[in-house]
Amino acid sequence: MSLEDLQQQAMRIHDLYDELNLQERGRVWTQEEFMLGFVGDVGDLAKLVMAEAGAREMPGGRTALEHELADCLWSVLILAHRYGIDLEAAFRHTMAELDTAISARLPKDDKPL
Repeated sequence: MSLEDLQQQAMRIHDLYDELNLQERGRVWTQEEFMLGFVGDVGDLAKLVMAEAGAREMPGGRTALEHELADCLWSVLILAHRYGIDLEAAFRHTMAELDTAISARLPKDDKPL
């Protein structure tokens, strides 16, 4: 599945949530509320990662960890959409910057292969 496919699927769920929230609450989430939801998901993810490492008890095991990672990805895709970010371009640019910065700090191996 491509990033574009993931974004389209994420938007379909986003639109369903908007419809549900309008029906149940008479309003949709703001960008800030999506961010707060993401922060909550990251907190849940942290607890599940600790459980996976044996540092705490959490119900759900690996299935819950997979679910929470997918929730976090969904939130990132939605936030990128809401803020008009080309996530693929931003990711490529950021990875190129990190590659350059990290590589510059690593010792150069002058030995021929």
